[in-house]
Amino acid sequence: MAKKAVLFTEMTPGASWEDEFNRWYDTEHIPPRMEAPGFINAQRYRNVDSPAHLALYDLESRGALVTPEYKQIKANLDETTRRILTDVTNFTRYIGEEIGCWKRPDANNASLNEAAFVYAVFFTVPADRAEEFDRWYEEDDIPALLECPDWLAVRRFRIVEAEPLPFTHLALHYLASLDALQSDAREQARNSPWRMRLAQEDWFKANVAVFGRTGQLFVANRFPAAIV
Repeated sequence: MAKKAVLFTEMTPGASWEDEFNRWYDTEHIPPRMEAPGFINAQRYRNVDSPAHLALYDLESRGALVTPEYKQIKANLDETTRRILTDVTNFTRYIGEEIGCWKRPDANNASLNEAAFVYAVFFTVPADRAEEFDRWYEEDDIPALLECPDWLAVRRFRIVEAEPLPFTHLALHYLASLDALQSDAREQARNSPWRMRLAQEDWFKANVAVFGRTGQLFVANRFPAAIV
C-alpha cells in the first residue's frame, strides 16, 4: 500500500520583491498543483528567524510527483516563474513518506492545518541506529511533548529524496503557540535518560527551524475538505 507523503520545500526571495513572490506563489505556483492527481493540500509558512518561506504539500503518495500531469506543470514555466525560481536562494526540497501521526486527545481534525506554527526537526540517522531512534521518538519523546496543551501533534517522516542535505528523518511538530518550546513538557522530553544516552552519539544532532503559518490552506478540488 502506498504511503502518505509530504513535500517540504523552502525558498528565500529578495526583500525588495517578497510581495511579488507571495502573490506568485499563491496565485500561480500552488493552484495548478491542486489540480494534479495525488496532491491533497498545501499550506505556506515563513521562518520566524529568517526570510525563508516554506510550503508543505500533503500527498496521497510520493507518486504524485511523477505523474504526467505534474511533470507537465514543471515543464511549462512562464517567464515570471522562470525568473523567480532563478532568483530565489536557499532552496530546499525534501520528500518524506509518513511513518505516523500522533495528536493530543483533545486536538480536533482541523488542528494540524490551523496550527499557528510548525517546528521542523531533521536528523541524519545511521541505518543501524534507526530502529532505536524510532522507538525513542515514539515511546519517549512524543508522549512527553504532547503533555503540553500547545503541542497539538507530531508527524514523522522517513525522507526518500533530500536536497541539499542528506537528512533521513523529519518530524513536523504542530504548535498552537511558541510557548510550547519553553514548556515544562519540552524540558522533560529533552532531559529524559533515553534522550541523554542518544545525545552522546556523534550522529545525534538535530537541524531545526520554526515556521509561522501564513495565508490560506489550499485544497485539491476533488476534496471537499482536506484535513491532515
